[in-house]
Amino acid sequence: MPDRRTFLGTAIMSLFPTVISGVGTAAEPRTKRLKLAIVTTEWRERSHVWHMGERFIHGYPIRGKWHHPAVDVVSAYVDQFPANDLSRSRAKEFGFSIYASIAEALRCGGSKLAVDAVLIIGEHGDYPLNAIGQKMYPRYEFFKQVVEVMTKDGRIVPVFNDKHLSWKWEWALEMVETAERLKIPFIAGSSLPHTWRMPSVEMPLGAEIEEILGIGFSKVDHYDFHALEMMQCLAERRRGGETGVTAIQAIRGEAVWKALSAGSWQAGGWDPQLFQACLCRSQTLAQPETFSHRYPTLEQMKAWVKEPVGYRIEYKDGMRATMLLLTGLVADFTVAARLKNQAEPLSTLFYLPPNPNVVYSAALMAQAEKTFLTGKPAHPLRRTLLTSGLVAAGMQSLAADGRRLPTPHLAVNYQPFPESTFLRE
Repeated sequence: MPDRRTFLGTAIMSLFPTVISGVGTAAEPRTKRLKLAIVTTEWRERSHVWHMGERFIHGYPIRGKWHHPAVDVVSAYVDQFPANDLSRSRAKEFGFSIYASIAEALRCGGSKLAVDAVLIIGEHGDYPLNAIGQKMYPRYEFFKQVVEVMTKDGRIVPVFNDKHLSWKWEWALEMVETAERLKIPFIAGSSLPHTWRMPSVEMPLGAEIEEILGIGFSKVDHYDFHALEMMQCLAERRRGGETGVTAIQAIRGEAVWKALSAGSWQAGGWDPQLFQACLCRSQTLAQPETFSHRYPTLEQMKAWVKEPVGYRIEYKDGMRATMLLLTGLVADFTVAARLKNQAEPLSTLFYLPPNPNVVYSAALMAQAEKTFLTGKPAHPLRRTLLTSGLVAAGMQSLAADGRRLPTPHLAVNYQPFPESTFLRE
């Protein structure tokens, strides 16, 4: 039986495609380098393509080494060029071309698909909001154009989509069904399921989870997605796998504090022990002046958090979940879960290293690279289908003054992958 060191080493090595059987090892280098097209909304400092797309230009740090992917960026489509655009200078410095359309970028100016993988990053840029405040990023439109080239040219290549699939549920579902029908190796989502956890704990496969709670920060239609992906990568490992969500209720302002004081899910709130466990895992818990280690009172939380938001989520199999955004109280992401017949909750921090290197984005791109090189999705696509739907439904509930909304369309079924993909070293 392998010891802990051997087990952890094996698990980490499985994250990196350069050591995956069939795609090259240190002793047997991969001879063919893949050609990658980047399709993005805008390319500037601190944008998502800066964080992620450039990993395939410069490489990234992993396990104390600088990893150079067996992938070359050969083309790009950039939808908008702000004053601080970097795409043109990056293209000049690193020798790839920017094209006027997605089809031209995928064909590298020729008549046939000329790349081996596509990185879609539809985040940032000047795009309109819809009636309920969702930013209408063109991820669906980008994906459709990529698929059109592949189907016309008779060749399927792997695709990565950053963050949630689409602001519109029907489009997100269409993207997944299209990928499944055409057998496109397709992954999407947040970096949080792939970053370090502190402590480095795993949700046991087949666990009986009664209730789960996640706390994050920032705004809805933005970081609510990251918090939901953090929670879902644990929740999906429960007994029976994922069966979907039956209802959601979004709360904000004073309704959040009322729920916090309720004392239980049944009373309209959540398990207070889970809430406390999350705050005790945070590395950014706010403090009064001159203090550094005080658990905040309710009055302090109310003073510090100007716009609290929560999603109360009812799962089809009876599991209950709460997602909270408490900007001003914390500036990180934590989660806690109540497991059946366990007195203490499972809890951890999903660690996000600071700018400029933000290695959590490298952890996500390791999964994209693995998908590109193996032709097999590195994590469940339907996880991000469900979280995409939850973001949209949460925004709809907020727009309806916090009304509980049944969500029969979110009966999303899938099984988790046996091994989680979070960094352990």
